[in-house]
Amino acid sequence: MIRFIRNSFRLLGMARILARHDALFPLALVPGGNVLAFFARLTAPFSRRSDLPPGRRLARALEELGPAFIKLGQTLATRADLIGDDVAADLSSLQDRLPPFPAKVAKRIITEQLGGPFETLFVEFDDTPVAAASIAQVHFATTPDGREVAVKVLRPDIGVRFARDLDLFYWVSELVELTQPRLRRLKPVETIKTLEDSVHLEMDLRFEASAASEFRDNFASDPTYYIPQIDWERTAEHVLTMERVKGVRIDNVEALDRMGVNRSALLAKAAGAFFQQVFRDGFFHADMHPGNLFVDETGQVSVVDFGIMGRVDRQTRLYLAEMLLGFLTRDYRRVAEIHFEAGYVPRNQSLENFQQACRSIGEPILGKELSDISVGRLLGQLFQITETFGMETQPQLLMLQKTMIVTEGLSRILSPNENMWELSRPLIEEWMRENLGPEAKIAEATRQAGSMLRRLPRVIEAAEQAAAVFTDQGLRLHPDTVAAMRGRSSNGQRKTGGISKQSILLWLAIAALSVALFMK
Repeated sequence: MIRFIRNSFRLLGMARILARHDALFPLALVPGGNVLAFFARLTAPFSRRSDLPPGRRLARALEELGPAFIKLGQTLATRADLIGDDVAADLSSLQDRLPPFPAKVAKRIITEQLGGPFETLFVEFDDTPVAAASIAQVHFATTPDGREVAVKVLRPDIGVRFARDLDLFYWVSELVELTQPRLRRLKPVETIKTLEDSVHLEMDLRFEASAASEFRDNFASDPTYYIPQIDWERTAEHVLTMERVKGVRIDNVEALDRMGVNRSALLAKAAGAFFQQVFRDGFFHADMHPGNLFVDETGQVSVVDFGIMGRVDRQTRLYLAEMLLGFLTRDYRRVAEIHFEAGYVPRNQSLENFQQACRSIGEPILGKELSDISVGRLLGQLFQITETFGMETQPQLLMLQKTMIVTEGLSRILSPNENMWELSRPLIEEWMRENLGPEAKIAEATRQAGSMLRRLPRVIEAAEQAAAVFTDQGLRLHPDTVAAMRGRSSNGQRKTGGISKQSILLWLAIAALSVALFMK
């Protein structure tokens, strides 16, 4: 009851801010949302109608509501199936910016976390942060040995604020699932769980440091794509220190042109690196906005901010590759089959109807000029047909789709007449050949055979144990059971009509028992 009262008042307060920005439309998903919207309009000061698009209005309201709501908006940007294409596109550019907290507070946190006098940690420290976001802010500094570094410091009390807001999000999503069965397949509670997991990882900067370290290892042999080195001695739960990178933002085309950087070659590097992240490594940077990518005079791309990362397992990568290949070659039958094989579409749905739906998505997009084809938009529209065919939401693919859209938008800034997927085509073809071609199938069969051979001694041992059970202890069956297995009645008379159903079931039970013993 206390939780209900607390969150009801907080929901009304949130609604009033939404009303002030004329962004009450998300309340349509909440039970009693229309009544809540009515009271919010009556009580909200300065409530007004806006000519801005709905997504822009919602973005402004979320920025005012604070850090957790900004993160929620960024999560919803991946859920076009919930809020629609246009709103999702507007939320994808939601700015994660907040006023900075004082430098003296940052220094206090650094001293407490790293356990030493501040002067022994940094000889220079810029009091003005270069970035201030919802979770943390970043200062440039210099270490005693002369290295220039970037120091990320978590906001004070951010954990308490997020915990309070996440409780509200869970409460609302639980109400939605309880009262609106048609929305359960969209997994609103699981969406908030994904947000919570992401935020918890972001609020322990050691995890971000670990992600950066893994990312750096993945691209250690690529001189064109640089990941800064972590200073582990100056990194703790609330402080992260890494090598400072220099250059201009990747979307500053005027500066790139002055530096003499070939933007077409730069796009090819970025496209290739993104493909390698997703398909080669299954570990990708999920916050690829231009503020996290910098380019120096040599054309080298440096990446920062590893708080939001995505993972895609190998089987999903194979499904995704075949799915995209099917779309690009207009093999909609194969696209539909992949969805059924992956379990994305329930087996009770019509394969032919889903094939037709895939064609309705692919043809309008693939009929465009090559430079206008957006794989991210294609995936977004594919996810929108989920309600018709009962597909369940795939959170890992939603994050990937959002990242694709951001990356494609960046590619159009760098070189509007080129398509990033065409530029990375050699990598795509090589990866497909290595993972989906005949050689790959032979290699997979060899791997599975090797795995079976490694398990063979255990299987033999289990078989010997099972044999001991049968021979030493005996498998005692009731005489009626034996008679039934032989197809006879309890009085010894043979039944007519061949093998009985009971006999088949008994033999299957014995077989299942044997398998269980062998595989134990």
